[in-house]
Amino acid sequence: MLRRTLLLGLGRGPLGRGLGTHRGGSILDRDGKMSEIKKKIRSILPGGDWNPLYDTSYLPPESSDVVIVGGGVLGLSVAYWLKKLEKPRGAIRVLVVERDHTYSRASTVLSVGGIRQQFSVPENVQLSLFSIDFLRNINEYLAVADDPPLDIQFNPSGYLLLASEKGAAIMENNVKVQRQEGAKVCLMSPEQLRNKFPWINTEGVALASYGMEHEGWFDPWCLLQGLRRKVQSMGVLFCRGEVTRFVSSSNLMKTASGEEVNLKRIHEVHVKIDQSLEYQPVECAIVINAAGAWSGQVAELAGIGKGPPGTLQGTKLPVELRKRYVYLWHCPQGPGLETPFVIDPSGTYFRREGLGHNYLGGCSPTEEEEPDPGNLEVDHDFFQDRVWPPLAQRVPAFETLKVRSAWAGYYDYNTFDQNGVPLLLGREGPGAQHHLSLPEQTECSPCSARKKRRSRTPHLSCVSTELPRGSRPPS
Repeated sequence: MLRRTLLLGLGRGPLGRGLGTHRGGSILDRDGKMSEIKKKIRSILPGGDWNPLYDTSYLPPESSDVVIVGGGVLGLSVAYWLKKLEKPRGAIRVLVVERDHTYSRASTVLSVGGIRQQFSVPENVQLSLFSIDFLRNINEYLAVADDPPLDIQFNPSGYLLLASEKGAAIMENNVKVQRQEGAKVCLMSPEQLRNKFPWINTEGVALASYGMEHEGWFDPWCLLQGLRRKVQSMGVLFCRGEVTRFVSSSNLMKTASGEEVNLKRIHEVHVKIDQSLEYQPVECAIVINAAGAWSGQVAELAGIGKGPPGTLQGTKLPVELRKRYVYLWHCPQGPGLETPFVIDPSGTYFRREGLGHNYLGGCSPTEEEEPDPGNLEVDHDFFQDRVWPPLAQRVPAFETLKVRSAWAGYYDYNTFDQNGVPLLLGREGPGAQHHLSLPEQTECSPCSARKKRRSRTPHLSCVSTELPRGSRPPS
């Protein structure tokens, strides 16, 4: 729309004057003027260089087959698999709209980058197994010609989950599921735990599960940048802006039983340009909500949750914005290089960070303790009151730790069951570790769901969880 306006206005600008009758000009400079006019004409023709005076390169295209709302790891992964699987190449135009081009508030880069297979249902285990293969062979997937290879700094130190007497039976059942899906996880008694990790106090621990391979942590910022670089090389378009409106059309149809059904389809997205009052309408066929913690707000733009109470249209997307704290501390006498990602029965977690006896960790608050998500300020008293006591009890060396820094990040928290939903959002807990595999392995029609289950490939419609909420660290 804006481009059309600019084009129409050119007749009144310098180009329009150049094409008018010239008065008194020397015939000797005619060729020079004609050359200038030709350049300006070429600049407004399709495929030509745009005149800087009317630069619209910051605008999204007027149409795109797919519009992805959100340019984090999930949105970029969707874009990657769409382009990877398209036939022929260039058949699909994909636009990614991201409002935070610095990613300063992105859940991905503010996480602690963990990946594990220790889940309670097969689908989550399968998703993790796929993701770890992707990360292990990342340069086979994300290599770009003439660019340096990616180093996501994967640390395969494993996950160590601790269970109390009350949670031991659940842990045993979970490990059975994990082993059936191909994960290499072992159970350890308190005595075995002390022998392998002598720095752990096993008081209150009845059982432990330890991931022997394909678990650990990585650099999520490097993964994000690698995905972005790759999809740009594949022809994915990017726009710095915010989706503010969906325009839809309705069709009244009848079912086989004669019941009338009103079907709505989004055919246009309005994108507000960053730091501007301008907006650009983008015609599209498909919209993918990958807005993470803000996906509930995007869903409302499509009318989800806006209908009469008690109806499907009146049911809100069960994804909320939640704030979590991550603390970095130093402890010279702390656990060494063999330290895994430890999750305590209290829900407190920690892992090693680098080689200098630094550690990252935190704990999910209770429902009553949920902090205000309106900002990313850190509550340092939360560490003293809720995080440090169980840390020091489990690892006595942490009695003398010193907090060096801290930050807060956002979670897209699924209030229904803390698992993913078919809109590719609400992955609280598993986080970035599953974003690589969700787009490639998820279909949303009932028949494809049945097909996926028969082939033992993950489908989100049958994901549930038995783990208590407090045991989920960010990852």
